[in-house]
Amino acid sequence: MTTTTITTVRVFDGTAMLEGSFDVTFTEQGISAVTPSTEERGESGTIIDGTGKTLLPGLIDAHVHFDSYADLGEFTRWGLTTVLDMGTHPKSLVDSIRNQRGLTDVRSSGSPASGPGSNQTTKGGFALSTVVTGPDDASRFVADRVAEESDYIKIIIEDPASVGDVALSVDTIAAIVQAAHAVGLQTVAHASSTAAFQLGIDAGVGILTHVPLNGPVTSEMTASMAAGSIRSIPTLTMMKGTASAVGLPDSGDGPGYQNASASVAAMRAAGVMIAAGTDANRAPFVPFSPVLGESMHDELQLLVDVGLSPTEALRSATSTAAALFGLEDRGSVREGSRADLLLVIGDPTADIAATRNIDQVWAAGIPAS
Repeated sequence: MTTTTITTVRVFDGTAMLEGSFDVTFTEQGISAVTPSTEERGESGTIIDGTGKTLLPGLIDAHVHFDSYADLGEFTRWGLTTVLDMGTHPKSLVDSIRNQRGLTDVRSSGSPASGPGSNQTTKGGFALSTVVTGPDDASRFVADRVAEESDYIKIIIEDPASVGDVALSVDTIAAIVQAAHAVGLQTVAHASSTAAFQLGIDAGVGILTHVPLNGPVTSEMTASMAAGSIRSIPTLTMMKGTASAVGLPDSGDGPGYQNASASVAAMRAAGVMIAAGTDANRAPFVPFSPVLGESMHDELQLLVDVGLSPTEALRSATSTAAALFGLEDRGSVREGSRADLLLVIGDPTADIAATRNIDQVWAAGIPAS
């Protein structure tokens, strides 16, 4: 088994940039040492000079969708060593992209819960059995996802005023949340309007993904999210791209991207935990498709643009994302962590764009090809 040591490198450990320079040693079994740099080091294994570079945990995209096995390579080469799939079918495709040596690690919700006549079943091709007909059907839906080895539960929340009976009721959403909690699974809800956001808050979902374009999230909503430990994956890349695709402005009092950016700023100010996610996809029926892998670097820039510091943005794609999904073995550069690592030229805590200056990526200690 090859031992690799990156010498004289800056280290962002998932929380902050460590003071000084370090030597980081790892194998496929994980990180074995993070020590202050010294000239008195052994020369065993592969030695990489990290002078002028920064070593970070491999990035985590907390919202993606898959089309094929080939997608994995795109994520890996852009420094994403873990991605959280938010709705892919069939199970055979999900199974084919899991646990691939030297490639991005995948966790998945499998099929999302939606109401009768939803886009997920009429356009997205998800099975009719993923429709949840009411609160009494929630346990059945969750049991089906457990049988398919889903890692968490995805729920589609829509505005009843816009889609009528297609929308899941708040009682049904709450029942899905309760059923998921009963088996120890996190819940993630698609909520792209202010009404959907409120339904998710009222139902007590764990994570709301997306932010509204139709209006900003109110201070009452952000206070409720903070009090209820409801987290956010805002997918600003998706919201900005969608707004542009449908001709919405970036400013003004009406619908537009300005509402999404204001909402993220308000959630940050309220202390809501924010994880980076892009909604990268190749779906034919959506207004915009963020590019797989590369769009994470756009997402980090957008998070900084709305008020997060570069360090906060990096946390959102490393330690915070790992914490939200219980991935205790990654999202950090420390002894014992999985050797998911991203080496970049420059200092991304000073300029977030430096995450694009990729020198090398390792997935579980294996260098990306």
